[in-house]
Amino acid sequence: MPSIKIPSPLRPYTGSQAQISVEGKTVGAALNSLVDQYPDLRQHLYNGDDLRNFVNVFLGEEDIRFLDGLETELDDEDNLRIIPSIAGGRAI
Repeated sequence: MPSIKIPSPLRPYTGSQAQISVEGKTVGAALNSLVDQYPDLRQHLYNGDDLRNFVNVFLGEEDIRFLDGLETELDDEDNLRIIPSIAGGRAI
């Protein structure tokens, strides 16, 4: 069963769990399984049916945008990571 590593800012919506086992043969199906288990995550990951621009999903070391996006196929032992973009700061 694939799993998804949850970043610290999103863990309050997963009962503080850092890694969640999910169902699905594609990245999109796995993310849907995640938000089915933890519905409060949906608003943080999706804008309607599309992933928010600042939500980066990696399969291993590869950004899924450079693979087949949400249609990227998964094996049972695959691990996904959600990495939110960080913005802001101050110019030096």
